[in-house]
Amino acid sequence: MKRRMTTVCFSTTMLALGAGHATAQDANRNVTIVLAETVDVVEPCMAARQDVGRVISENVNEMLVEFDYVNGGLKPRLATEWSQVDADTWEFKLRPGVKWHDGKDFTAKDVQFTIERNKNPKFSCEVGGKYFGGTEFSFESPDAHTIRITTKPAQPILPLLMTVMPVESAEATPADEFTRNPVGTGAYVFDKWEVGQSIVLKRNPNYWGEQPAVEQATYLFRSDSAVAAAMVEAGEADIVPSVALQDATNKETDFAYPNSETTSLRIDTREAPLDDRRIREAMNLAIDRQAMLGTLFPEQAQIATQLVVPTTIGYNADIPVWPYDPEKARKLVEEAKADGVPVDKVVRIIGRNGQYPNATEAMEAIMAMLQEVGLNVKLDMYDVSVWNNYFVSPYVADSGPTLTQSQHDNATGDPVFTAFVKYASTGAHSMVRDPAVDALIEKATTATGDERTKLWKELFAKVNAEIIADIPMFHMVGFTRVSPRLDFKPTIATNSELQLSQIKFK
Repeated sequence: MKRRMTTVCFSTTMLALGAGHATAQDANRNVTIVLAETVDVVEPCMAARQDVGRVISENVNEMLVEFDYVNGGLKPRLATEWSQVDADTWEFKLRPGVKWHDGKDFTAKDVQFTIERNKNPKFSCEVGGKYFGGTEFSFESPDAHTIRITTKPAQPILPLLMTVMPVESAEATPADEFTRNPVGTGAYVFDKWEVGQSIVLKRNPNYWGEQPAVEQATYLFRSDSAVAAAMVEAGEADIVPSVALQDATNKETDFAYPNSETTSLRIDTREAPLDDRRIREAMNLAIDRQAMLGTLFPEQAQIATQLVVPTTIGYNADIPVWPYDPEKARKLVEEAKADGVPVDKVVRIIGRNGQYPNATEAMEAIMAMLQEVGLNVKLDMYDVSVWNNYFVSPYVADSGPTLTQSQHDNATGDPVFTAFVKYASTGAHSMVRDPAVDALIEKATTATGDERTKLWKELFAKVNAEIIADIPMFHMVGFTRVSPRLDFKPTIATNSELQLSQIKFK
Protein backbone atom coordinates (compact mmCIF):
# COMPACT_ATOMS: atom_id res chain seq x y z
CA MET A 1 0.00 0.00 0.00
CA LYS A 2 1.33 3.43 -0.93
CA ARG A 3 1.03 6.19 1.65
CA ARG A 4 1.61 9.85 0.87
CA MET A 5 3.40 11.77 3.60
CA THR A 6 4.09 15.48 3.67
CA THR A 7 4.53 15.76 7.43
CA VAL A 8 5.63 13.32 10.07
CA CYS A 9 5.28 14.44 13.69
CA PHE A 10 7.67 13.30 16.42
CA SER A 11 7.36 14.08 19.26
CA THR A 12 36.02 43.04 26.02
CA THR A 13 37.93 44.69 24.54
CA MET A 14 38.44 46.49 21.24
CA LEU A 15 41.94 45.00 21.00
CA ALA A 16 40.52 41.54 20.80
CA LEU A 17 38.28 42.33 17.87
CA GLY A 18 40.98 42.37 15.23
CA ALA A 19 41.57 44.95 12.54
CA GLY A 20 39.23 45.10 9.60
CA HIS A 21 36.21 43.47 11.26
CA ALA A 22 34.56 46.51 12.85
CA THR A 23 32.10 47.03 10.00
CA ALA A 24 29.25 44.66 10.91
CA GLN A 25 26.67 47.44 10.80
CA ASP A 26 28.18 49.60 8.03
CA ALA A 27 25.82 47.93 5.56
CA ASN A 28 22.27 47.91 6.86
CA ARG A 29 21.48 44.43 5.59
CA ASN A 30 24.72 42.67 6.50
CA VAL A 31 25.20 40.71 9.72
CA THR A 32 28.21 39.46 11.65
CA ILE A 33 27.97 36.23 13.62
CA VAL A 34 30.59 35.23 16.21
CA LEU A 35 31.28 31.52 16.76
CA ALA A 36 33.17 30.06 19.71
CA GLU A 37 35.13 27.56 17.61
CA THR A 38 37.24 28.13 14.53
CA VAL A 39 35.66 26.37 11.57
CA ASP A 40 38.37 24.13 10.14
CA VAL A 41 36.29 22.41 7.41
CA VAL A 42 33.38 23.61 5.28
CA GLU A 43 32.41 20.24 3.83
CA PRO A 44 28.59 19.83 4.00
CA CYS A 45 28.82 16.17 5.02
CA MET A 46 30.49 17.44 8.22
CA ALA A 47 27.51 19.65 9.09
CA ALA A 48 26.57 17.38 12.00
CA ARG A 49 29.34 19.28 13.80
CA GLN A 50 27.75 22.42 15.21
CA ASP A 51 30.54 24.73 14.04
CA VAL A 52 30.04 23.60 10.43
CA GLY A 53 26.26 23.26 10.61
CA ARG A 54 25.70 26.80 11.82
CA VAL A 55 27.36 28.10 8.64
CA ILE A 56 26.37 25.59 5.98
CA SER A 57 23.06 23.94 6.89
CA GLU A 58 20.01 25.40 5.08
CA ASN A 59 22.10 28.47 4.18
CA VAL A 60 24.46 27.15 1.50
CA ASN A 61 23.39 23.53 1.19
CA GLU A 62 19.81 22.53 1.82
CA MET A 63 18.14 19.37 3.04
CA LEU A 64 15.62 17.28 1.13
CA VAL A 65 13.19 17.67 4.01
CA GLU A 66 13.13 20.32 6.72
CA PHE A 67 12.31 19.66 10.36
CA ASP A 68 10.01 22.31 11.82
CA TYR A 69 11.70 23.07 15.14
CA VAL A 70 8.94 25.49 16.17
CA ASN A 71 5.78 23.51 15.43
CA GLY A 72 7.17 19.99 15.09
CA GLY A 73 6.82 17.68 12.11
CA LEU A 74 8.33 17.82 8.65
CA LYS A 75 7.92 20.24 5.78
CA PRO A 76 9.11 20.28 2.16
CA ARG A 77 12.46 21.74 1.15
CA LEU A 78 14.27 20.28 -1.86
CA ALA A 79 11.69 17.49 -1.87
CA THR A 80 8.11 18.63 -2.35
CA GLU A 81 6.49 15.38 -1.23
CA TRP A 82 7.37 11.84 -0.21
CA SER A 83 5.58 8.53 0.02
CA GLN A 84 6.34 5.06 1.33
CA VAL A 85 6.27 2.55 -1.52
CA ASP A 86 6.78 -0.48 0.71
CA ALA A 87 8.43 -1.31 4.04
CA ASP A 88 11.93 -0.79 2.59
CA THR A 89 11.43 1.95 -0.01
CA TRP A 90 10.49 5.63 0.03
CA GLU A 91 9.88 7.82 -3.01
CA PHE A 92 10.80 11.51 -2.97
CA LYS A 93 9.53 14.01 -5.53
CA LEU A 94 12.16 16.71 -6.03
CA ARG A 95 11.46 20.40 -6.46
CA PRO A 96 11.67 21.29 -10.19
CA GLY A 97 13.54 24.34 -11.45
CA VAL A 98 16.09 24.41 -8.62
CA LYS A 99 19.60 25.45 -9.69
CA TRP A 100 22.95 24.92 -8.04
CA HIS A 101 24.96 28.06 -7.39
CA ASP A 102 26.97 27.30 -10.54
CA GLY A 103 23.79 27.28 -12.65
CA LYS A 104 23.46 23.52 -13.10
CA ASP A 105 20.14 21.75 -12.53
CA PHE A 106 19.41 19.99 -9.25
CA THR A 107 18.36 16.39 -9.97
CA ALA A 108 18.00 12.96 -8.41
CA LYS A 109 21.63 12.10 -9.20
CA ASP A 110 22.71 14.75 -6.68
CA VAL A 111 20.69 13.10 -3.92
CA GLN A 112 22.16 9.67 -4.69
CA PHE A 113 25.67 11.17 -4.87
CA THR A 114 25.22 12.83 -1.47
CA ILE A 115 24.07 9.69 0.31
CA GLU A 116 26.88 7.65 -1.25
CA ARG A 117 29.40 10.35 -0.25
CA ASN A 118 28.12 10.26 3.32
CA LYS A 119 28.45 6.46 3.35
CA ASN A 120 31.97 6.48 1.86
CA PRO A 121 34.32 5.36 4.67
CA LYS A 122 37.17 7.33 3.08
CA PHE A 123 35.64 10.62 4.15
CA SER A 124 34.54 9.82 7.73
CA CYS A 125 31.59 12.14 7.19
CA GLU A 126 29.94 13.19 10.43
CA VAL A 127 26.43 13.13 8.92
CA GLY A 128 26.87 9.66 7.50
CA GLY A 129 28.66 8.32 10.54
CA LYS A 130 26.13 9.68 13.00
CA TYR A 131 22.90 9.04 11.15
CA PHE A 132 23.38 6.45 8.40
CA GLY A 133 25.61 3.93 10.16
CA GLY A 134 24.40 0.36 9.83
CA THR A 135 22.11 1.22 6.91
CA GLU A 136 22.68 0.17 3.31
CA PHE A 137 21.13 2.19 0.47
CA SER A 138 20.09 1.47 -3.11
CA PHE A 139 18.45 3.83 -5.57
CA GLU A 140 16.10 4.06 -8.52
CA SER A 141 15.27 7.24 -10.46
CA PRO A 142 12.26 6.97 -12.80
CA ASP A 143 12.97 10.55 -13.91
CA ALA A 144 15.31 13.42 -13.09
CA HIS A 145 13.08 14.71 -10.30
CA THR A 146 12.03 11.45 -8.66
CA ILE A 147 14.19 9.22 -6.50
CA ARG A 148 13.27 5.97 -4.77
CA ILE A 149 15.51 5.09 -1.85
CA THR A 150 15.57 1.54 -0.53
CA THR A 151 17.21 0.85 2.81
CA LYS A 152 18.43 -2.27 4.55
CA PRO A 153 17.29 -2.57 7.27
CA ALA A 154 14.02 -0.78 6.65
CA GLN A 155 13.94 2.83 7.84
CA PRO A 156 10.34 3.75 8.70
CA ILE A 157 11.48 7.31 9.49
CA LEU A 158 13.66 7.87 6.41
CA PRO A 159 12.09 11.31 5.69
CA LEU A 160 13.15 12.38 9.19
CA LEU A 161 16.69 11.18 8.46
CA MET A 162 16.70 13.36 5.35
CA THR A 163 16.33 16.47 7.56
CA VAL A 164 19.97 16.20 8.67
CA MET A 165 21.71 15.65 5.31
CA PRO A 166 22.80 18.75 3.31
CA VAL A 167 22.55 17.82 -0.37
CA GLU A 168 25.69 18.33 -2.48
CA SER A 169 26.24 18.77 -6.21
CA ALA A 170 27.40 15.60 -7.95
CA GLU A 171 29.25 17.66 -10.55
CA ALA A 172 30.73 20.51 -8.50
CA THR A 173 31.86 18.55 -5.41
CA PRO A 174 35.38 17.05 -5.43
CA ALA A 175 35.13 13.28 -5.66
CA ASP A 176 38.09 12.36 -3.49
CA GLU A 177 38.44 15.13 -0.88
CA PHE A 178 36.47 17.52 1.29
CA THR A 179 35.34 20.59 -0.62
CA ARG A 180 36.80 23.97 0.32
CA ASN A 181 34.19 25.87 -1.70
CA PRO A 182 30.77 24.25 -1.20
CA VAL A 183 28.27 24.68 -4.01
CA GLY A 184 24.68 24.53 -2.85
CA THR A 185 21.12 25.37 -3.80
CA GLY A 186 20.50 27.59 -0.79
CA ALA A 187 19.65 31.24 -0.32
CA TYR A 188 23.35 32.02 0.29
CA VAL A 189 26.44 31.49 -1.84
CA PHE A 190 29.73 30.56 -0.20
CA ASP A 191 31.83 33.62 -1.02
CA LYS A 192 35.08 33.66 0.95
CA TRP A 193 36.94 31.64 3.56
CA GLU A 194 40.01 33.08 5.28
CA VAL A 195 41.10 30.00 7.19
CA GLY A 196 41.17 30.65 10.91
CA GLN A 197 39.83 34.19 10.45
CA SER A 198 36.41 34.45 8.83
CA ILE A 199 33.84 33.06 6.42
CA VAL A 200 31.57 35.19 4.23
CA LEU A 201 28.26 34.15 2.68
CA LYS A 202 26.40 36.34 0.18
CA ARG A 203 22.73 36.28 -0.77
CA ASN A 204 21.93 34.17 -3.82
CA PRO A 205 20.04 36.37 -6.32
CA ASN A 206 18.79 33.28 -8.17
CA TYR A 207 17.41 31.42 -5.16
CA TRP A 208 14.34 29.30 -5.95
CA GLY A 209 12.52 30.47 -2.80
CA GLU A 210 11.71 33.76 -1.15
CA GLN A 211 14.60 36.20 -0.95
CA PRO A 212 15.75 36.63 2.69
CA ALA A 213 16.35 39.99 4.36
CA VAL A 214 20.05 39.42 5.18
CA GLU A 215 22.27 40.26 2.20
CA GLN A 216 25.63 39.12 3.59
CA ALA A 217 26.79 37.19 6.64
CA THR A 218 30.32 37.27 8.03
CA TYR A 219 31.34 34.63 10.56
CA LEU A 220 34.15 35.43 13.00
CA PHE A 221 35.72 33.15 15.61
CA ARG A 222 36.26 34.17 19.25
CA SER A 223 36.77 31.51 21.91
CA ASP A 224 36.33 33.99 24.79
CA SER A 225 32.60 34.29 25.52
CA ALA A 226 32.99 37.67 27.24
CA VAL A 227 34.81 39.12 24.23
CA ALA A 228 32.18 37.77 21.83
CA ALA A 229 29.31 39.15 23.91
CA ALA A 230 31.03 42.55 24.14
CA MET A 231 31.26 42.68 20.35
CA VAL A 232 27.47 42.75 20.12
CA GLU A 233 27.21 45.33 22.87
CA ALA A 234 29.76 47.52 21.05
CA GLY A 235 27.93 47.18 17.71
CA GLU A 236 30.76 45.15 16.17
CA ALA A 237 28.67 42.00 15.74
CA ASP A 238 25.05 40.96 15.59
CA ILE A 239 24.67 37.43 16.92
CA VAL A 240 26.67 35.22 19.29
CA PRO A 241 24.84 31.87 19.17
CA SER A 242 26.43 30.62 22.39
CA VAL A 243 27.49 32.77 25.33
CA ALA A 244 28.38 31.59 28.82
CA LEU A 245 25.81 32.00 31.55
CA GLN A 246 27.99 34.56 33.38
CA ASP A 247 28.01 36.72 30.23
CA ALA A 248 24.24 36.53 29.56
CA THR A 249 23.52 39.60 31.70
CA ASN A 250 21.45 41.82 29.40
CA LYS A 251 17.72 41.11 29.31
CA GLU A 252 17.39 43.23 26.19
CA THR A 253 19.79 41.17 24.08
CA ASP A 254 20.25 37.77 25.75
CA PHE A 255 17.88 34.88 25.18
CA ALA A 256 17.80 31.51 26.92
CA TYR A 257 16.56 28.46 25.04
CA PRO A 258 16.49 24.66 25.51
CA ASN A 259 19.05 23.58 22.95
CA SER A 260 18.51 19.79 22.80
CA GLU A 261 22.17 19.17 23.67
CA THR A 262 23.24 16.66 26.29
CA THR A 263 26.73 16.94 27.76
CA SER A 264 28.63 13.87 28.89
CA LEU A 265 31.97 12.11 28.95
CA ARG A 266 32.26 8.99 26.83
CA ILE A 267 34.04 6.16 28.61
CA ASP A 268 36.45 3.91 26.74
CA THR A 269 35.01 0.65 28.05
CA ARG A 270 37.67 -1.32 26.15
CA GLU A 271 40.69 -0.17 28.18
CA ALA A 272 41.75 -0.97 31.77
CA PRO A 273 40.90 0.33 34.28
CA LEU A 274 37.80 1.62 32.50
CA ASP A 275 36.83 -1.85 31.33
CA ASP A 276 35.82 -2.64 34.94
CA ARG A 277 32.21 -1.67 35.65
CA ARG A 278 33.05 -0.72 39.24
CA ILE A 279 35.39 2.01 38.01
CA ARG A 280 32.74 3.34 35.62
CA GLU A 281 30.22 3.40 38.46
CA ALA A 282 32.72 5.10 40.77
CA MET A 283 33.36 7.86 38.25
CA ASN A 284 29.65 8.64 38.02
CA LEU A 285 29.31 8.66 41.82
CA ALA A 286 32.35 10.94 42.19
CA ILE A 287 30.85 13.89 40.33
CA ASP A 288 28.86 16.55 42.16
CA ARG A 289 26.57 17.57 39.32
CA GLN A 290 24.30 19.66 41.51
CA ALA A 291 27.21 21.88 42.56
CA MET A 292 27.94 22.64 38.92
CA LEU A 293 24.48 24.04 38.23
CA GLY A 294 24.46 27.83 38.35
CA THR A 295 28.26 27.91 38.45
CA LEU A 296 29.79 26.13 35.47
CA PHE A 297 26.53 25.14 33.82
CA PRO A 298 23.27 27.10 33.55
CA GLU A 299 21.00 26.85 36.55
CA GLN A 300 18.18 25.94 34.16
CA ALA A 301 20.03 22.87 32.85
CA GLN A 302 18.69 19.46 33.86
CA ILE A 303 20.84 16.65 35.25
CA ALA A 304 20.94 13.91 32.63
CA THR A 305 20.70 10.14 32.94
CA GLN A 306 20.99 9.34 29.22
CA LEU A 307 22.01 11.00 25.95
CA VAL A 308 18.52 11.90 24.75
CA VAL A 309 16.30 14.61 26.19
CA PRO A 310 13.01 13.77 27.95
CA THR A 311 10.90 14.78 24.93
CA THR A 312 12.52 12.07 22.78
CA ILE A 313 10.49 8.90 22.23
CA GLY A 314 12.03 6.04 24.15
CA TYR A 315 13.48 8.28 26.85
CA ASN A 316 13.62 6.07 29.92
CA ALA A 317 12.38 7.97 32.98
CA ASP A 318 13.08 4.95 35.19
CA ILE A 319 16.86 5.38 34.98
CA PRO A 320 17.84 7.11 38.24
CA VAL A 321 20.03 10.19 38.50
CA TRP A 322 23.51 9.32 39.75
CA PRO A 323 23.83 10.49 43.37
CA TYR A 324 26.93 12.30 44.58
CA ASP A 325 28.55 9.67 46.78
CA PRO A 326 32.35 10.02 46.85
CA GLU A 327 32.63 7.62 49.81
CA LYS A 328 31.03 4.78 47.86
CA ALA A 329 33.13 5.73 44.83
CA ARG A 330 36.36 5.37 46.86
CA LYS A 331 35.26 1.96 48.14
CA LEU A 332 34.56 0.76 44.58
CA VAL A 333 38.00 1.94 43.45
CA GLU A 334 39.67 0.24 46.42
CA GLU A 335 37.72 -2.97 45.77
CA ALA A 336 38.74 -2.99 42.13
CA LYS A 337 42.37 -2.31 43.08
CA ALA A 338 42.34 -5.26 45.50
CA ASP A 339 41.19 -7.46 42.63
CA GLY A 340 44.12 -6.44 40.46
CA VAL A 341 42.51 -3.68 38.39
CA PRO A 342 45.27 -1.14 37.52
CA VAL A 343 43.54 1.90 39.05
CA ASP A 344 46.86 3.79 39.15
CA LYS A 345 47.03 3.82 35.35
CA VAL A 346 46.66 7.33 33.90
CA VAL A 347 43.19 8.04 32.55
CA ARG A 348 43.14 10.98 30.12
CA ILE A 349 40.21 13.35 29.77
CA ILE A 350 40.16 14.43 26.14
CA GLY A 351 38.55 17.87 26.21
CA ARG A 352 37.46 20.16 23.39
CA ASN A 353 38.14 23.89 23.56
CA GLY A 354 34.97 25.93 23.21
CA GLN A 355 32.66 22.95 22.85
CA TYR A 356 30.27 24.77 25.13
CA PRO A 357 30.68 27.74 27.49
CA ASN A 358 32.99 26.94 30.43
CA ALA A 359 34.03 23.68 28.75
CA THR A 360 37.59 23.79 30.07
CA GLU A 361 36.59 24.80 33.58
CA ALA A 362 34.04 21.97 33.71
CA MET A 363 36.64 19.38 32.71
CA GLU A 364 39.07 20.75 35.32
CA ALA A 365 36.42 20.34 38.01
CA ILE A 366 35.60 16.80 36.91
CA MET A 367 39.29 15.85 36.85
CA ALA A 368 39.66 17.04 40.47
CA MET A 369 36.59 15.08 41.58
CA LEU A 370 37.84 11.88 39.98
CA GLN A 371 41.27 12.34 41.55
CA GLU A 372 39.60 12.75 44.95
CA VAL A 373 38.22 9.20 44.83
CA GLY A 374 41.55 7.61 44.02
CA LEU A 375 41.79 7.67 40.23
CA ASN A 376 44.85 8.89 38.33
CA VAL A 377 43.31 11.38 35.92
CA LYS A 378 44.88 14.09 33.72
CA LEU A 379 43.30 16.59 31.34
CA ASP A 380 44.28 17.32 27.75
CA MET A 381 42.30 20.10 26.02
CA TYR A 382 42.40 20.23 22.22
CA ASP A 383 40.92 22.24 19.39
CA VAL A 384 38.19 20.44 17.47
CA SER A 385 40.46 19.29 14.64
CA VAL A 386 42.61 17.26 17.08
CA TRP A 387 39.81 16.30 19.46
CA ASN A 388 37.88 14.83 16.54
CA ASN A 389 40.61 12.19 16.04
CA TYR A 390 39.92 10.87 19.53
CA PHE A 391 36.14 11.15 19.24
CA VAL A 392 35.47 9.66 15.81
CA SER A 393 36.53 6.20 14.65
CA PRO A 394 39.19 5.19 13.72
CA TYR A 395 40.49 6.55 17.00
CA VAL A 396 44.03 7.69 17.81
CA ALA A 397 46.06 4.52 18.26
CA ASP A 398 47.60 3.66 21.62
CA SER A 399 45.94 6.60 23.34
CA GLY A 400 45.41 4.64 26.56
CA PRO A 401 42.23 4.80 28.64
CA THR A 402 40.25 7.93 27.86
CA LEU A 403 37.19 9.88 28.87
CA THR A 404 36.14 12.09 25.97
CA GLN A 405 34.22 15.29 26.50
CA SER A 406 31.06 15.18 24.45
CA GLN A 407 27.96 17.18 23.64
CA HIS A 408 25.27 15.37 21.70
CA ASP A 409 22.39 17.01 19.88
CA ASN A 410 19.16 15.14 19.25
CA ALA A 411 16.58 17.79 18.37
CA THR A 412 14.44 15.72 16.02
CA GLY A 413 12.90 13.43 18.59
CA ASP A 414 13.93 9.87 17.72
CA PRO A 415 16.80 7.82 19.24
CA VAL A 416 17.84 6.59 15.79
CA PHE A 417 19.98 9.75 15.71
CA THR A 418 21.74 8.65 18.90
CA ALA A 419 21.72 4.89 19.36
CA PHE A 420 23.80 3.50 16.49
CA VAL A 421 26.52 6.12 16.42
CA LYS A 422 26.97 6.11 20.20
CA TYR A 423 26.53 2.46 21.14
CA ALA A 424 26.65 0.03 18.22
CA SER A 425 29.85 -1.99 17.85
CA THR A 426 30.54 -0.25 14.53
CA GLY A 427 29.16 3.15 15.54
CA ALA A 428 31.47 6.04 14.65
CA HIS A 429 31.53 7.35 18.24
CA SER A 430 31.02 4.05 20.06
CA MET A 431 33.35 2.30 22.48
CA VAL A 432 30.77 -0.34 23.37
CA ARG A 433 31.22 -3.84 22.00
CA ASP A 434 28.12 -5.80 23.01
CA PRO A 435 26.13 -8.11 20.69
CA ALA A 436 22.98 -7.68 22.78
CA VAL A 437 23.20 -3.91 22.32
CA ASP A 438 23.68 -4.33 18.57
CA ALA A 439 20.63 -6.58 18.35
CA LEU A 440 18.48 -4.14 20.32
CA ILE A 441 19.49 -1.22 18.10
CA GLU A 442 18.76 -3.14 14.91
CA LYS A 443 15.37 -4.26 16.18
CA ALA A 444 14.35 -0.81 17.44
CA THR A 445 15.46 0.92 14.23
CA THR A 446 12.94 -0.99 12.13
CA ALA A 447 10.11 -0.97 14.69
CA THR A 448 7.23 1.49 14.78
CA GLY A 449 4.74 2.82 17.33
CA ASP A 450 4.70 1.54 20.90
CA GLU A 451 7.14 -1.26 20.08
CA ARG A 452 9.74 1.27 18.92
CA THR A 453 9.35 3.29 22.13
CA LYS A 454 9.63 0.16 24.29
CA LEU A 455 12.79 -1.07 22.58
CA TRP A 456 14.54 2.28 22.83
CA LYS A 457 13.75 2.38 26.56
CA GLU A 458 15.33 -1.06 26.93
CA LEU A 459 18.42 0.10 25.09
CA PHE A 460 18.96 3.17 27.26
CA ALA A 461 18.51 1.12 30.42
CA LYS A 462 21.12 -1.36 29.20
CA VAL A 463 23.81 1.12 28.15
CA ASN A 464 23.29 3.61 30.99
CA ALA A 465 22.36 1.49 34.01
CA GLU A 466 23.81 -1.92 33.19
CA ILE A 467 26.91 -1.27 31.07
CA ILE A 468 27.54 2.38 32.12
CA ALA A 469 28.98 3.56 28.82
CA ASP A 470 29.01 7.27 29.70
CA ILE A 471 29.22 9.83 32.44
CA PRO A 472 26.03 11.74 31.63
CA MET A 473 26.06 15.36 32.78
CA PHE A 474 23.33 17.79 31.72
CA HIS A 475 20.52 18.42 29.28
CA MET A 476 21.65 21.89 28.36
CA VAL A 477 20.16 25.35 28.10
CA GLY A 478 21.80 27.77 25.71
CA PHE A 479 22.16 31.54 25.76
CA THR A 480 22.31 33.63 22.59
CA ARG A 481 23.10 37.34 22.39
CA VAL A 482 21.27 39.19 19.61
CA SER A 483 21.77 42.78 18.46
CA PRO A 484 18.77 45.06 19.19
CA ARG A 485 18.62 45.90 15.48
CA LEU A 486 17.58 42.35 14.61
CA ASP A 487 14.28 40.53 14.88
CA PHE A 488 15.51 37.04 15.74
CA LYS A 489 14.84 34.59 18.56
CA PRO A 490 16.88 31.39 19.03
CA THR A 491 15.13 28.03 18.92
CA ILE A 492 16.10 24.49 19.82
CA ALA A 493 17.86 24.37 16.44
CA THR A 494 20.27 27.23 17.16
CA ASN A 495 22.91 24.94 18.57
CA SER A 496 23.20 23.01 15.29
CA GLU A 497 22.05 25.39 12.57
CA LEU A 498 21.40 29.11 12.19
CA GLN A 499 19.22 29.87 9.20
CA LEU A 500 19.99 33.36 7.96
CA SER A 501 16.59 33.48 6.26
CA GLN A 502 14.98 33.53 9.72
CA ILE A 503 16.71 36.81 10.59
CA LYS A 504 14.73 40.01 10.06
CA PHE A 505 15.56 43.66 10.70
CA LYS A 506 13.58 45.97 12.96
